[in-house]
Amino acid sequence: MTEPTQESMQTYSREQIEQVVGLDATALGTIRDAFIALGQGKVVQPPILSMAIEEANGEVDVKTAHIQGLKHFAIKISPGFFNNPARGLPSLNGLMVVFSAETGLAKALLDDGGYLTAIRTALAGAVAAEALSRPESKRVALIGAGEQASLQLEALRLVRDIESVDVWARDKERGERFARDTEQRLGLTVRSHDSLHAVCQNADIIITATPSHTPLLEYSMLPEGVHVTAMGSDSPEKRELEADVLTDCDYFVCDSRAQSEINGELKGLDEDQAKACEVYELGKLLADGRRLREGEKNSGEQTDTATDTLITVADLTGTGVQDTAIASLALARLAQR
Repeated sequence: MTEPTQESMQTYSREQIEQVVGLDATALGTIRDAFIALGQGKVVQPPILSMAIEEANGEVDVKTAHIQGLKHFAIKISPGFFNNPARGLPSLNGLMVVFSAETGLAKALLDDGGYLTAIRTALAGAVAAEALSRPESKRVALIGAGEQASLQLEALRLVRDIESVDVWARDKERGERFARDTEQRLGLTVRSHDSLHAVCQNADIIITATPSHTPLLEYSMLPEGVHVTAMGSDSPEKRELEADVLTDCDYFVCDSRAQSEINGELKGLDEDQAKACEVYELGKLLADGRRLREGEKNSGEQTDTATDTLITVADLTGTGVQDTAIASLALARLAQR
């Protein structure tokens, strides 16, 4: 009788991974399905392991999750060092290790340099916007002008017919450069603004994509009917939204309430504000087929507010289930090649 042999772990480079995974409809569906599995209670997802490296303006997060029925699970190590752009280096880096969910054996090392994290984060934003924004939304306000702002916009175009973009960045020159490049690359009308009030005033969808440590967006800046996707606050020291955005909006939704209370926007609320803020989880909404924009309130009651004036807010901290989902898709496509 021959002894079973262990297959060697395959290593894939970022270049190989970029050839098979991008912002497409199948990848979007993969992330949507991951949220649904989370909402159905079919996911084992431990808390984030997070470590700050303050002297270098850096952090390292470790995330993982197991989705019932999926052949693999992934463990993702994700450093973010935010002084890197001044050195000509990317802010985000990292890799994923994929294991068999049956044997626990390591199957692949995805040396993606943070690429898959960037892709799944953008797709999560699109899933949130698809569920929470008005279907006719056409005008986007971007707060932030980095890689993730660009990817969020591209992913959003999978679910909404975007025509124009307004952008604000702390660095005015960077915002103007982003506007020129994006207009040329995507064929959209893109304008750079000096003030946050100006960038938001005509928006159907606002996306905040910054590493800010102080709130940027106030409720008074939000036009009627807008949807906000906030994805920059993913560690205890970061915040993008003032407390009144959460407490005064019609619906506040997060990817994980537990993570939002530690790393996301919920951590910015005091005890009274937290009591006043009703919280929904995106995966649960999707799993239950609930459409908040249709005027649904608690227990199926109907709101008196016209649905086109509702203000919705999504706080996305990034979940391990997204990492396992995108890593499994990448491995399947790499194997096919």
